Amino acid sequence: MSVLNRAGEAASTAPAGRRTVSAAVLAAALALGVAAAPAGAVARPRPAVAPAASATSAGTFGPFGFGGVRLGMSAKKARATKKIVFASGSGPCAAWDLKAYPSGALYISKKHGVAVIAAPKGVKTPRGIKIGSTGGQLKRAYPGVRRAVNGYAVITVPGNAKADYLFQLSRGRVSEMILALKSQDCAN
Repeated sequence: MSVLNRAGEAASTAPAGRRTVSAAVLAAALALGVAAAPAGAVARPRPAVAPAASATSAGTFGPFGFGGVRLGMSAKKARATKKIVFASGSGPCAAWDLKAYPSGALYISKKHGVAVIAAPKGVKTPRGIKIGSTGGQLKRAYPGVRRAVNGYAVITVPGNAKADYLFQLSRGRVSEMILALKSQDCAN
């Protein structure tokens, strides 16, 4: 899988078990038509072995959050869930990992709270879309999906007008899913 780097060019993610912390937010920023990752975001190794977790144990991805963390939740309340661990950050946003889902990540804004959540593998939206779903399945589940200038499929989250789903497609399949507040300030 590849993500877009700060210049908007394709860049490979790190080897299996490792990933740059800012990749999900950078992808979300580019999908929203912006060009920068949060100040101070740095690459950080991920654990090589992820704990087993099923989509049912986490619930669904959206419309208001994932894994016990909700969009707009303050950093204090998100930390109190004990479901996240600090990754990196300074400036308006900080990167956090979901403890039970090392392939998922989120960013917390000082102003807006939890602003961006990247879906870990194996979870689904309420309409059944997951990483690996086809473009046709995505269009049937979300008929109003539109293409952003950078190629991401974007739709306002059904049931949550304050958030967007961002889907990256690669070879006709969903390769990344992001849930982001429309008012987020983690990428500008």
